[in-house]
Amino acid sequence: MAENNTDTKSSNQMWGGRFASGPDAIMEEINASIGFDKKLFAQDIRGSVAHATMLAHQGIISAEDKDKIVQGLNTILSEIESGNFEFSRRLEDIHMNIEARLATLIGPAAGRLHTARSRNDQVALDFRLWVKEELEKTERMLTSLIAAFLDRAEEHAESVMPGFTHLQTAQPVTFGHHCMAYVEMFGRDRSRVRHAIEHLDESPIGAAALAGTGYPIDRHMTAKALGFREPTRNSIDTVSDRDFAIEFLSIAAITGMHLSRLAEEIVIWSTPQFGFVRLSDAFSTGSSIMPQKKNPDAAELVRAKTGRINGSLIALLTIMKGLPLAYSKDMQEDKEQVFDAAESLELAIAAMTGMVRDMTVNTQRMKAAAGSGFSTATDLADWLVREAGLPFRDAHHVTGRAVALAESKGCDLADLPLSDLQAIHSAITDKVYDVLTVEASVASRKSFGGTAPSEVRRQIAFWRARN
Repeated sequence: MAENNTDTKSSNQMWGGRFASGPDAIMEEINASIGFDKKLFAQDIRGSVAHATMLAHQGIISAEDKDKIVQGLNTILSEIESGNFEFSRRLEDIHMNIEARLATLIGPAAGRLHTARSRNDQVALDFRLWVKEELEKTERMLTSLIAAFLDRAEEHAESVMPGFTHLQTAQPVTFGHHCMAYVEMFGRDRSRVRHAIEHLDESPIGAAALAGTGYPIDRHMTAKALGFREPTRNSIDTVSDRDFAIEFLSIAAITGMHLSRLAEEIVIWSTPQFGFVRLSDAFSTGSSIMPQKKNPDAAELVRAKTGRINGSLIALLTIMKGLPLAYSKDMQEDKEQVFDAAESLELAIAAMTGMVRDMTVNTQRMKAAAGSGFSTATDLADWLVREAGLPFRDAHHVTGRAVALAESKGCDLADLPLSDLQAIHSAITDKVYDVLTVEASVASRKSFGGTAPSEVRRQIAFWRARN
């Protein structure tokens, strides 16, 4: 007896403090998902109501039992929404917590709810419904962000700024054109969201554990009741599929990358060295010791959120990559990744929409910077091709000599005397000065999708019509 007590004590010490009761405590800790999957309560109840209604319609359960089940589920929904529901880790997950409470409320009729379904197709349904709703929310938020950019683009269709490659001044563009680049990016993100909704718009319920069911269920009825286009077509794939979650995370990662690029530009633009934009106190913080500082913390945190989202995508891909068909308990680890990424993405889009609408644009500073770095050099080369008939490679060489001369004199191309330019090439006339200003440069870029204000306004009109 004493020997057994000693063995038990030593065993408990081996398991460690929080697992003092031994292996059972560890199993409960690793197996329970109620701490995070309780977020699915509304989807779980909605799915159960549709399932019970279908069972009664098919004569698998009585109408009386169905009414009791639906009434009980509605009561549970009210309890959870009001904060009066007690979740139990002992009952593992949201499905068993709701089922146990339903049994307490309505008695034996509760046991009929699980007819012709499994927790495998039940969780697939709940999770798919949640992701679908989250994608719809993301679509709305991206639409708001696009609208914010369209407003700023219209406001600044003629505001000249430097365009960059390699973060070096390249050619003049307009701030409106730069804003429209992000409209295109986030428009693609929204398109991906819409395609993802179409991909997942199939109802899993009725696939049961993995092989379907022998009960005469009507899966098309439950699919319609739950707002899906149709039921899934293979029961094995249905319970083992998490493509919809991975696709959501992929979209979140790509969108996050776009948000992060924008955040990085705002961080750079708001520095005193650039001074292109200024954020209000609503999206900035000060320094604890340097009173002159105004830090673009909101943009920096948007930039950081992308790392969390990327991590969630890699985590779920790694979880799923080695799983044989059909369901494995590994798949319980899918939800926390999606929930965290969704929260990060929502916050990042909301913050960025706020910053785009909030920031003050310093058009004079942008215009001054637009003319630096010999940004109209390409315009000189194009003029030589168009007006003097030079092959572009020759024009490029002549322009390079002009840039070198201006650099040696410490002036811009437009400030070089005509005699200096003609010394480089005799075909240059005083008409060249018409293309060496930044305003003339951007106005000339009228090719479809170019930076000319007229073209920027054309693209704004296109996007307003589809937004």
